Amino acid sequence: MSKMTLKTEGDTHVVITRRFAAPPEALYRAHTEPALIQKWMLGPEGWTMPVCINELRPGGKFRYEWVNGKGIGFYVTGEFVELVPFSRLVHVERMHLPDVTPDNHIETTFAADGAGTLMTMRMTLPDAASRKAMLSTGMEHGMEASYVRLETLI
Repeated sequence: MSKMTLKTEGDTHVVITRRFAAPPEALYRAHTEPALIQKWMLGPEGWTMPVCINELRPGGKFRYEWVNGKGIGFYVTGEFVELVPFSRLVHVERMHLPDVTPDNHIETTFAADGAGTLMTMRMTLPDAASRKAMLSTGMEHGMEASYVRLETLI
């Protein structure tokens, strides 16, 4: 429905927004159900997610593992802080690249917007250097590729 936008706020925040032509319930499920996550949250072409574990409850753990078929891979671990079905997810995540990154606190909201949903993801990193390091990876390209895939799935 639209391309992702990425803005920075202050020294530690990244705010991502994107509109989808699907109801909030569909977006929430796509972000919480492992079978759906493994179909779209893959980044650039050629990557797969063989491991997707979600304990959907406050304090529940998650682990996502990606591989590209060329011996390269990484994973993300974290915990859910708050889950409000169909409208809000709050979690903390760490990427293992292989070194672990600092905690990234993420609040994602799914708001009805006309015939679709406005998804807003607000990331809070511990300091300006951590945010700069995350942004230097070009992660927005992989995110948008995943969101294009999600748009066709839902």
